[in-house]
Amino acid sequence: MSSQEKPVAVVTGATSGIGLAAARALAAAGHRVFIGARDAGNVTATVKALQEEGFDADGAVLDVCDTASAAAFIQSAVDCFGGVDVLVNNAGRSGGGVTADIEEELWADVINTNLNSVFRLTKEALNTGGMRYRSRGRIINIASTAGKQGVVLGAPYSASKHGVVGFTKALGNELAPTGITVNAVCPGYVETPMAARVRAGYAAAYETTEDAILEKFQAKIPLGRYSTPDEVAGMVAYLASDAAASITAQAINVCGGLGNF
Repeated sequence: MSSQEKPVAVVTGATSGIGLAAARALAAAGHRVFIGARDAGNVTATVKALQEEGFDADGAVLDVCDTASAAAFIQSAVDCFGGVDVLVNNAGRSGGGVTADIEEELWADVINTNLNSVFRLTKEALNTGGMRYRSRGRIINIASTAGKQGVVLGAPYSASKHGVVGFTKALGNELAPTGITVNAVCPGYVETPMAARVRAGYAAAYETTEDAILEKFQAKIPLGRYSTPDEVAGMVAYLASDAAASITAQAINVCGGLGNF
């Protein structure tokens, strides 16, 4: 297969954590990858690293909260590689606290970053990216086990991820006749930079140490440990593959047994 024949995978929030692991896994599986994130320097450095690893990669700055930025980002992917075959909506943020004290600005930003962005990028990939005009496509949304159950002190985050799961199921059923599958991957506790920030937030809320919070969280996981970004990326790569063609409108946990739902 020539480089021009390789499918194109677009990954948002792809300069660290799950997004970066997903970009690597998709590239290793034979995709050309186009990555996006807010920091231009991080995008440039990540693209360079992926290229040095032998992958066909490029990228552009992306603010998933801005419709014009989302449109420009997908257009850049089209200009670079010719279209979008796989979209991984990974960009997101944490956010919460005592619900009665949460500022409306925080609530709105969490919903915009985690949920509205999924709609924005998906619409652009289907239209500008040309996915709706092909007989095959993959949309993979990174949700959370918090999208299936309520999280104490995490109402904005949990609400946003429930929304991602609902959007996934609705769009998956809508697009099922077209050959485009839509699925959500629901990580539990994954060791990423965001996970460290979450532990710090809980430590402050409960007036304890981050190590104590880590121990508390790990005790809830049947496997007794956090998942890794590579383990989540493995599910992403599988859902992007031909072998997963009959899987759609699903929300699949990667959580070490944390959620049996």
